[in-house]
Amino acid sequence: MLNSFLKKIILILFVTSAAAQVENEVSPPYNIKTVSFIQNNQNVVPIFPLGSGFQLQFDDLFGNEADYFYEIIHCDYNWIPSDIPKNEYLQGFDNQRIQDYTNSFNTLQIYSHYKLAIPNQHTQQLLISGNYMLKVLNSDRELVFSRKFILHEDLATVPIQVKRARTVSNLESKQNLEFSIKSKTITFQNPLKNIKTALLQNGKFNSAIKNIKPQYTIGNDLIYKYDTETQFWAGNEFLYFENKDIRAANNNVSRVDSSTDIYNSYLYTNNARMNFPYSFTEDINGNFVVRNLNAANDEIEADYAWVYFSLSAPTFRLNKDIYINGMFNNYSLAPEYKMEYNSKKGLYEKAILIKQGFTNFEYTVADANKKIDHENAIDGNFYQTENDYTILVYYRENTDRYDRVIGKGTANSTNIIN
Repeated sequence: MLNSFLKKIILILFVTSAAAQVENEVSPPYNIKTVSFIQNNQNVVPIFPLGSGFQLQFDDLFGNEADYFYEIIHCDYNWIPSDIPKNEYLQGFDNQRIQDYTNSFNTLQIYSHYKLAIPNQHTQQLLISGNYMLKVLNSDRELVFSRKFILHEDLATVPIQVKRARTVSNLESKQNLEFSIKSKTITFQNPLKNIKTALLQNGKFNSAIKNIKPQYTIGNDLIYKYDTETQFWAGNEFLYFENKDIRAANNNVSRVDSSTDIYNSYLYTNNARMNFPYSFTEDINGNFVVRNLNAANDEIEADYAWVYFSLSAPTFRLNKDIYINGMFNNYSLAPEYKMEYNSKKGLYEKAILIKQGFTNFEYTVADANKKIDHENAIDGNFYQTENDYTILVYYRENTDRYDRVIGKGTANSTNIIN
């Protein structure tokens, strides 16, 4: 009898631990391209006010009007699915087919363009703030890809100051965030336990700084003035290319080849900038704009081109890989974005299929376990680099069953101070 009881307990614990798996973003397969969150007709980092509308858009290069379905999962601070029932965070239904899709028009690369609006006739409203995972499934209900998004309330303000590093060794290469959390509507209960923060640089979830506790409190204000815990490697300005007119060699495109089925855009070779002085160049902090100068509807009339990247990095001797990253591929470290070394030319090279327009990108160093090496960045780290910073405030009162996002603060390093 006792043995049977123990078996049941072990089974319950196993099921519970299996259910408490962290939700990680799954990169799309080769045929799914240009996955983006759209708000006010612009690609945005997917952090939205609770109650606002947005869209998920993507292209399927098979162009066969395949059926895709979506599922929305609410998660806690650590991206583990919440215990609350779906009807408490979603009014309506998910697991519905994405009905808004259009085939490409007048393009060499055919594709079907999909748009999922939230809210819609099935999913009328997302009811609570917090972390969400949006999953896109095929007709067999198999996962195709997934993307994170976050909904926040405006119950707390987060004033931020971007400062140079407080540690001498990183004075030239890091940026430090000092901030406070203030609320006129919430009296914080046990903030050391109930308040959590996430610090993001240029909207990158994969390099967020988390689990920073308030250093001290003044009344109901929480103060964070750390020296090392809230530092980011500053990086360098993003590189870019422009092929809005896909037949012409525009900014940073050295030549265009039209002898194959679709256009090929060959970029000028980039030199690793780690040993060069900092030089300011205008960028859009990793974002991209889909644009065809000769079309009326960029969503379905912008074409795809093979974009050929090349990098000269003769002093790069680490036993690590170099990837091409940006919002255009969600900073993915998938094999299709890993550069290959051409020993004859002495260059790192890669060709990537990208939708035409204006695209920011960067070179990312990572080891075999996909851990990013920010310190040895190909283009160096310079405290003068212009970066966008976002701080999210999570709060769970003693009686709450989920982590709310009660506030969002933003700052830019152009206003950096010593």
